[in-house]
Amino acid sequence: MSNCAIVGINWGDEGKGRMVDLVTQDYDVVIRYQGGSNAGHTVINEYGKFGLHLLPSGIFRKGVVNILGNGVALDCEALWEEMSGVMAAGVSITPDNLKISERTPLLLPYHRDLDSLEEARLKDKKYGSTKRGIAPFYSDKYQKKVILAGELFHPEHLKAHLADILEWKNLTVEKVYGAQPYKLEDMLAWLDEFGGKIKPFICNTVTFLRDAQAAGKKFLFEAQLGALRDLDFGIIPYTTSSNAIAAYAPVGAGCPGIKLDEVIGVVKAYSTCVGEGPFTCEWFGEEADKLREAGGEYGVSTGRPRRVGPIDIVATRYGVQMQGATNIALTKLDILSYMDKIPVCARYELHGEMTDEFPFPVDLNDAKPVIEYLDGWKEDIAGVRRWEDLPKAAQDYVLYVEKAIGCHIGYVSVGPERDAIILR
Repeated sequence: MSNCAIVGINWGDEGKGRMVDLVTQDYDVVIRYQGGSNAGHTVINEYGKFGLHLLPSGIFRKGVVNILGNGVALDCEALWEEMSGVMAAGVSITPDNLKISERTPLLLPYHRDLDSLEEARLKDKKYGSTKRGIAPFYSDKYQKKVILAGELFHPEHLKAHLADILEWKNLTVEKVYGAQPYKLEDMLAWLDEFGGKIKPFICNTVTFLRDAQAAGKKFLFEAQLGALRDLDFGIIPYTTSSNAIAAYAPVGAGCPGIKLDEVIGVVKAYSTCVGEGPFTCEWFGEEADKLREAGGEYGVSTGRPRRVGPIDIVATRYGVQMQGATNIALTKLDILSYMDKIPVCARYELHGEMTDEFPFPVDLNDAKPVIEYLDGWKEDIAGVRRWEDLPKAAQDYVLYVEKAIGCHIGYVSVGPERDAIILR
């Protein structure tokens, strides 16, 4: 397939980074099209283990061009820190293999501060923000009050534009939150330091992508988070502030005329969730602790313990539909090997009735999981590389999920390493 998107089907943290790292070998360009440094992708390869937040996961593959598209919330400081860590591990990052769209808006320090101030104001009604400035940033973007990366090449214009924005922004900072106003010289100094470091990578990626398409290059689009965190179709208001669905990929990447040929949806073999909001299949206590430890379920960006539970068929089927998934990668199947019986949230009970439909966000608070159990396999499968070598109970679990969500499972991951994958 010439153009493919790799997206999350659930709440995020499904293992998208390891899938991008795996399939990038078949693509020429990898494009991150939305989100910021608020979520991470874990990649393990010959260079080591990395938690990527802004860098596309194709950065480790030689000959692949990686792009940060116009839909991204670009924190220059966070990006440079990430680039420095990756380069220190021996990975080459140059303007040839990393390009930043000149149309990408910049997330500034006051966005991060405002995120924290708003979460503090909400108190027990907080949204569970990572406090990386994402919601204030996207709010400003749609009010057309952001600095674009390309403005770094126009210092006089940049200074005047930023002054106008700060005059407006400080009204909120001072009068709503009672915080100290931001000074123009401080923001310019921050942009000079960190914007200056990424300037060599900023270019007209729209033209680059158009020319690459004409040359027959193959594009891989990388999403952040998952369908249930999508701004329009997720568990509002406990979502991110951008569109994590595949349909947005060409727009956020800077090539809106391109069509997707394949959508690989990533699903974890059990459910995890970082942050606030309804999570119907959630486990608590010792049962949750055991699964969390077995899977190493802690947020890549925040280190927060992830909420965990059995796979949620209702939410997963909905995510498959919203993403328009054509193929599924089922990750972390090996983690379930310790269980005698494998639990599955097969449907919901809502207002006294059974339902297979994912509810409206308000109704999720009243949804109860209906659990079914499949046989466990009780053996280590981390070394398995062929479908026929999986225990029958493990095969039955994969086939059950495949039928229930209505989409072929073409990849089964049994470990975090690049080669720990079974192709079907």
